[in-house]
Amino acid sequence: MKKLIIFTFFYSINLFSQDIPAKWEELTASDWSLALEKSNKTCILPLGILEKHGPGVPIGSDLIRVRNWASKATEEEYAVIFPDYFIGQINEARHEYGTFSLPNKLVMELLEETTREIARNGFDKIIIINGHGGNPQMIRYFIQNQLYEKKDYAVYFFEPNFSKEINNEILLARKTDPLKDQHAGEREASEILYLRPDLVKLDMSNSESGENLKRLNLSNNLYTGIWWYSSYPNHYAGDQSFGSIKLGKIITDYTVSYLTDAIKEVKNDTITIKMQNKFFNEVKQ
Repeated sequence: MKKLIIFTFFYSINLFSQDIPAKWEELTASDWSLALEKSNKTCILPLGILEKHGPGVPIGSDLIRVRNWASKATEEEYAVIFPDYFIGQINEARHEYGTFSLPNKLVMELLEETTREIARNGFDKIIIINGHGGNPQMIRYFIQNQLYEKKDYAVYFFEPNFSKEINNEILLARKTDPLKDQHAGEREASEILYLRPDLVKLDMSNSESGENLKRLNLSNNLYTGIWWYSSYPNHYAGDQSFGSIKLGKIITDYTVSYLTDAIKEVKNDTITIKMQNKFFNEVKQ
């Protein structure tokens, strides 16, 4: 019995020390059981978008950032990363080339079926990480809709809420007003400069304006879908010419640190699915 315990202990150490890829598409079929065990059945779904990012930052910036966050975080805390997923809410940029926008009903159905298919492959914890500013409302609505029918898996949404100290550090590294830096400006340019400098063309940054044109005269008490186009018809809000590797590194490193902690938290979470099951057992038929 003692020999069996010792064998099991060292077998477990050897099992978890095996170096297998984190990316779904790089795993072999023979890796799968180990990947499920090593990740504690946790999968990351990095959700980007394809849209214009001003004149000098790549169209796939949102996808590039989330995939890199996931890759860096799983080096510290293993989880499986789902392949490139660039389908989300991007209606506001349909007037610009490079935008990939699908009907809203299809977008929600694809996300539902994707998470369902991830779960069918053995994962019962799915973490959505997002790189696009127009997606959070959609993602929250999607996750709330998980309570419509019983599921044997849970979906989480990672949104890093930096501490005051971190936000101050980021502010000190900035050169532009963060209130005017809403899309494809200094912050996003900096992150891509740090992650993929080969894709950034800062010399093109000032070839068009990222200023707010303020063409819609509505109070803050009202919201309408055309607000973004009315303010930023170039789908560019900020000044990416001020992008810096220093700022990009600060933001990336802290985001990855927060994501690493989130992965650990989800992997150790035993309550969420129990609460879901309890909820559905009490749903009135």
